[in-house]
Amino acid sequence: MQRYVLSIIVDNHAGVLSRVTGLFSRRGYNIESLSVGETENPAVSRITVSVICDAGVIDQIRKQVEKLVDVREIKELSPNASVYRELALIKVAVSSQNRIEVIGIVDIFRAEVVDVAPNSVTIEITGDEGKISAFVTLMEPYGVISIARTGLTGLSRGLS
Repeated sequence: MQRYVLSIIVDNHAGVLSRVTGLFSRRGYNIESLSVGETENPAVSRITVSVICDAGVIDQIRKQVEKLVDVREIKELSPNASVYRELALIKVAVSSQNRIEVIGIVDIFRAEVVDVAPNSVTIEITGDEGKISAFVTLMEPYGVISIARTGLTGLSRGLS
């Protein structure tokens, strides 16, 4: 079993995401991560799907997704030839005694404080899953109140 990341270019209209994810659920394939957004062309969206499976299953997924009417292109994003990122918003409990300490860790991770309240800070962090998980682990002793993660998104390197 290995992790595969697929970049699926689709027509940008209602119901397309439902058809793509429905294909996964009907076949019993588990989606580990999913992100969707408009591309440089507003008529087209990019769906980035991360799945853990074996090579035979990923071939089946690709063939079945390619058959969907609204799918323009499907490409596997290999780790060596692609850039992956995820965004997370993390709300952490702070006191006047540890606020500076938390902000110091935020700076080390090149994250950003996007909201400050009397007893909490909300932090925005981007990076790979390992970086975000490491940051969350360091924040746990302070009290992680809530986390919102976008899911993995990616592009291939170079002009392709």
